[in-house]
Amino acid sequence: MSEELNRIIDKDPEQKEFHQAVKEVVETVQPVLDRNPEYRQARVLERIAEPERTIMFRVSWMDDAGKVQVNRGFRIEMNSAIGPYKGGLRFHPSVNLSILKFLAFEQVFKNALTTLPMGGGKGGSDFDPKGKSDAEVMRFCQSFMAELFRHIGPNTDVPAGDIGVGGREIGFLFGMYKKLTNEFSGVLTGKGLGWGGSLIRPEATGYGSVYFAAEMLATRNDSLEGKTCLVSGAGNVAQYTVEKILDLGGRVVTLSDSAGFIHDEQGIDREKLAHVMTLKNVKRGRIKAYVDAYPDASYTAFDSAMDHNPLWDIKADCAFPSATQNEINQKDATNLLKNGVSLVCEGANMPSTPEAVDIFVDNKILYAPGKAANAGGVAVSGLEMSQNSMRINWPREEVDKRLHHIMKSIHTSCTDAAAEYGQPGNYVAGANIAGFVKVVNAMLDQGLV
Repeated sequence: MSEELNRIIDKDPEQKEFHQAVKEVVETVQPVLDRNPEYRQARVLERIAEPERTIMFRVSWMDDAGKVQVNRGFRIEMNSAIGPYKGGLRFHPSVNLSILKFLAFEQVFKNALTTLPMGGGKGGSDFDPKGKSDAEVMRFCQSFMAELFRHIGPNTDVPAGDIGVGGREIGFLFGMYKKLTNEFSGVLTGKGLGWGGSLIRPEATGYGSVYFAAEMLATRNDSLEGKTCLVSGAGNVAQYTVEKILDLGGRVVTLSDSAGFIHDEQGIDREKLAHVMTLKNVKRGRIKAYVDAYPDASYTAFDSAMDHNPLWDIKADCAFPSATQNEINQKDATNLLKNGVSLVCEGANMPSTPEAVDIFVDNKILYAPGKAANAGGVAVSGLEMSQNSMRINWPREEVDKRLHHIMKSIHTSCTDAAAEYGQPGNYVAGANIAGFVKVVNAMLDQGLV
């Protein structure tokens, strides 16, 4: 490992997810550092890996039984060199400082790639909204915002949703921010359409991922038409990934949640997708219930004793991991290639382990890392910020057109950067280098701050 990486790891030795994200970037930008010795002299790696501000706070709230509950809240304001901090809030029991720092670090480069003026941040809590009543979620969100509000603002830090934070939670958070600050502003994205939200925002990450995949296939004179696709997850990202794959002529045969996955060999068509959306978004049910409505499909429960994810054992052409980090390990990557997959496009954040990424890159398949492929979500969040600033609302077609253009631009930035540094076709190197150079140059322009 480089001296820079060793110093970063030694500061926080327990933060494994954060180290994984930093290590990937550090390893791929070495040619940039060699070509630009002033970067090393200015210690840009250590500066870009250190959050500008880390906020931790207690969140006390009362459940429906009248019992006081205590959670921990976080906001990582990672880098504001090119714009206000921008990144989601995650409510999930797994949330800790390491996971949020990895997400914030990735967000810096992802936001830089979108071409929009946004810095990077991330936040959330170890609160679990599953099984909670609307009233309990509201009370938690209000208590959370009672501390967070003093650290955010439309020109400072603009949070959005993430795992466990959807339209309901954004509404409660925004309402409390408005009450505390006595202003109506674009401080949060993912808002309701009637009060400042943007069309296409729920669809954006999934749509963007598929647009990016289509661009990759076009470099080989190919398309998604007739391709069999594996999709993991069953939330917004997965749902709208399926929808856009159907639009472009592909066939999706899997979906999953934390308990297991379904395999529908006949394909998940629009009727079945609508059923999944009702099941997950309205009933907040488990994906297992899919087979009750469509008995020709099969359901497989995940077994923690297994050394791989059986979803990735299925024969297919393309894979869209859209669930969570590190869901594809070395064995899964080997199985994907063995079963004919020649494109992996990440809808989730860092869903492939480093060993899996090495397999994809070494075998020269079309592999898109999350910081490039799933940037559509934050891109449309940026478009929502623009609409809020101008007090206008663009029609659906306009937002989708801009999203498609941004994903094309990200693809071009990745391919150009990879080629410039002697790694044509390597989207990992291209995404890291393109985002890194943009942010670092802005940091150096602004002096030692």
